[in-house]
Amino acid sequence: MMPVAVVVAVTAIVHLAVATHYGWHTDEFYYVVCGQHPAWGYFDHPPLVPLMARVAAVGGLWGLRLLAIAIHLGCIVLAALLTAEFGGRRVAQLITAAAVAASPLFMGAAMFFGTTVVDQLIWIAVLLLVTRALRIGTMMAWLPAGVVAGIGLEAKQTVVLLLIGIGVGLAIFRRDALRTTGPWGACAVAAVLAAPNLIWNAAHGWPSLTFAHAMSVRMGGPLGSLSQMPLLVFLYAGPLLIVLWLIGIGWLASPAGADYRWMLVVPVVVVALVVISGGRCYYVGPVFAVLFAAGAMRIEGANPHRVPPGWAAALVGLFAGAVLLCLPMLPVTTADSLRKINPIPLETYGWPAFVDEVAAVAATLPADVPIFAGDYGEASALRLFGPAAGITGPVVSGDSNYAVWGPPKGSPATVLCVGRFPVRKLTQYWESVTYLASIKLPGGVHNGLHGAHIYLCEHPRGSWAAMWPRMRHSSGVPY
Repeated sequence: MMPVAVVVAVTAIVHLAVATHYGWHTDEFYYVVCGQHPAWGYFDHPPLVPLMARVAAVGGLWGLRLLAIAIHLGCIVLAALLTAEFGGRRVAQLITAAAVAASPLFMGAAMFFGTTVVDQLIWIAVLLLVTRALRIGTMMAWLPAGVVAGIGLEAKQTVVLLLIGIGVGLAIFRRDALRTTGPWGACAVAAVLAAPNLIWNAAHGWPSLTFAHAMSVRMGGPLGSLSQMPLLVFLYAGPLLIVLWLIGIGWLASPAGADYRWMLVVPVVVVALVVISGGRCYYVGPVFAVLFAAGAMRIEGANPHRVPPGWAAALVGLFAGAVLLCLPMLPVTTADSLRKINPIPLETYGWPAFVDEVAAVAATLPADVPIFAGDYGEASALRLFGPAAGITGPVVSGDSNYAVWGPPKGSPATVLCVGRFPVRKLTQYWESVTYLASIKLPGGVHNGLHGAHIYLCEHPRGSWAAMWPRMRHSSGVPY
């Protein structure tokens, strides 16, 4: 594992060098605020990630980023262990580790702490533990897979897609395993661990399904999801890793990979389920670590003593490109010019300036005037950073779980609205809408805050209770 340790060390150093270069990510604000409101579930995610975010945020932004980096490093190690489970030695383990380290999909997810990076770790861990359980064949060998899957379901429900894919793969190629009690015991353990969030969903009218529907609408349904799959292949993976996938498919289809052929089915099923449900293409990503490992096995078979120089150079080049594209490495103005390729690093830029500009306007109004934010990121940033900037009034939003938490106490007679609101939208709720200011970020950066305005809204057309049901949305999709 020494070569893998080198990959882990280099990846850690690069992450740490730029971890806090820009600032908080919009989702990090939101998860911390959700964690401050403990529950067995939230509108758009189960409870585990907000709980982790709340604990990590004790260390500020560094606490959150260190957790995300540690999870990415865990993905690298687990993928190498999966290769070892295939029978891979130093060369195969090194190639797999380097592929996971360099993949834009994994690198980008670890730029900030959120559900995606946790989901990736869970998927690879489940695949590793199922592979191990199939080799050992005992009930006790299956139980860890059930425990990890159950914990994963409390982090993100997309683990269900992986479990379905594994089930179909085993039904086709390893029906002998399904005739034993092990897989079913693991499923029972996972169900028990996932039960609290399921019960919460049932008690609250299945908001997770409402969120999934809103996500599908925003994606454009199955056709929109399908149209994103080339993005997964060419941008998130890149030509090099596509070649590694294809080599991996060949190894799994060969006699050498016969014991693991069930894994060929898993990516196909997961892709199909994501497309049918209108999900985002990156949901599929972690399952392709299997193909990295399988491809590495074939390369090692032809080159048992060292990584071929061409592959070594290509992986180093891919790693360098992923660092520049996916991490906040570049000057902000350069990253802004690349926002059409990857806008996510810019989502971590400009939040202190945003809060200060809103606070400056709020200071001209009575201290108890509520602030209605356009989305959960704006609302969460104002809740976390606002008090230090002088914001004392309540901050609410109609977005995602903010809609569940409800409106502030009192009357909407005078409200400061902050966000990318069309004026015609605000006039549905207030007779008087007065433009006060626009958010201006340093350097003229164009991220999600660009184009946000601050309005003073007065003379409401109803009470909060009357207007709130129409204010609810999930990232712009009403529900």
